[in-house]
Amino acid sequence: MSIFPPKRPSLPRVHFIGIGGIGMSGLARYFLAHGWSVSGSDATKGAMTQELIKDGVKVKIGHKKGSIPAGTQLVIYNRAILPDNPELVAAESAARAGKEIVVLPYARALGRITEDYQTIAITGSHGKSTTTALAGLALMRAGLDPTILVGTKMADLGGKNIRIGRGPYLVLEADDFHAAFLDYSPAIAIVTNIDREHMDFYKTFANAKRAFLKFLARTRRGGILILNRDDAPLYSLRAAISRLAKKRELKVVWFSLRGDATEARRIKKVIPISGAHNISNALAVAKLGAILKIPEKKTLAAIGSYRGAWRRMELKGTLKNTKIPVYDDYAHHPTEIRATLAAFREKFPRSPLVCVFQPHQAKRLELLFKDFASAFDAADIVFIMPLYKVLGRDEKYPHDSEALVKALIGRTPEKPVFYLHQPARVREAVMKALRDVPLVKKFAHSSVVVMMGAGDISDLTGRLLK
Repeated sequence: MSIFPPKRPSLPRVHFIGIGGIGMSGLARYFLAHGWSVSGSDATKGAMTQELIKDGVKVKIGHKKGSIPAGTQLVIYNRAILPDNPELVAAESAARAGKEIVVLPYARALGRITEDYQTIAITGSHGKSTTTALAGLALMRAGLDPTILVGTKMADLGGKNIRIGRGPYLVLEADDFHAAFLDYSPAIAIVTNIDREHMDFYKTFANAKRAFLKFLARTRRGGILILNRDDAPLYSLRAAISRLAKKRELKVVWFSLRGDATEARRIKKVIPISGAHNISNALAVAKLGAILKIPEKKTLAAIGSYRGAWRRMELKGTLKNTKIPVYDDYAHHPTEIRATLAAFREKFPRSPLVCVFQPHQAKRLELLFKDFASAFDAADIVFIMPLYKVLGRDEKYPHDSEALVKALIGRTPEKPVFYLHQPARVREAVMKALRDVPLVKKFAHSSVVVMMGAGDISDLTGRLLK
């Protein structure tokens, strides 16, 4: 592995600042599997930090100057870490003093690793986790023994977010947050879509699209681009993509639910997850399989065997003392909410659909407020929780959770919409609505509950379960 430092002792040491994040934890496991002594710290204790401790990682809660073990050669930090973080300050001071220590942000460290593989980097504003998971399964089914690094926990990987393989391929979820994907060096790049996401960083949609173009330009000369023809913002860049492909000798493969209808129908017959967006994601994987000369039967078998991912339409159990299923989902952008609820409606066409949603990040809610107001049309009952504010990224804006409730009621006065100002009483509120709302109480026994959002809403799901 060519990651820093080039001359390392028999037991090299790496320390992660903010190790509890989904990406950071996966990278920590990667180093652990390659013989490094791994330590890390995080602001709070959580399920991920506990899992890492069980895996053999030394984790400290809280950020302190002395938390970095003596002899550490590499420090990796999450970009959400503030510049005055005491561990980061200590590491950077040591590096400036000429000590043998390298300090890198997460994406740059991961970028170095992508150079050691035939990296298949999968990105997009939405759908990248599912597409990465399906792509990894296809390569596994084909016997290519890939390394997989995905931004969620996969049932097919034993509930982990990483698989260490011995083959030449790295299947990687390439994050567009803070344009992290511009540090990667893919041989094959897949883009599912481009949307108005992470606008606190990109500022304008034009900037976001430019970043995706720059990502495609990171593809190695002679590489391959697999792109969604059905996504209008992505397809609007086709002229620039064509020029880029010519300059860098890239092969461009577009996929489309309409243009590849026969292939899409075959996928729909086997895919175990609902929603047209997931068929589109799987179609990208089918194109990848064809490029890698994986027999179509093996690709379809891999898609059909998918057992789901953490917080992606994940069945968690049943509402306490009932048979009503409770699902957990990460959707936090209006496009994701709309697509996910449509998928639930497809899966449960006759069931009352109860959505409990926690808005995530004040600026996202502010910039996309009108889109949020129309995103819940497929739900029969909606509960809106107080806004989850992201540390270091949020400030106060005119539109908050209560304003969203008012907008939803104004749009569909007949729909029951509630502000759940006491989230801990979620079970009581949901049960009361199922008993009292005339439109659904007759069919309440067949209802479906979806806990939705990217904040800490999943911590409340246990209150609903048996």
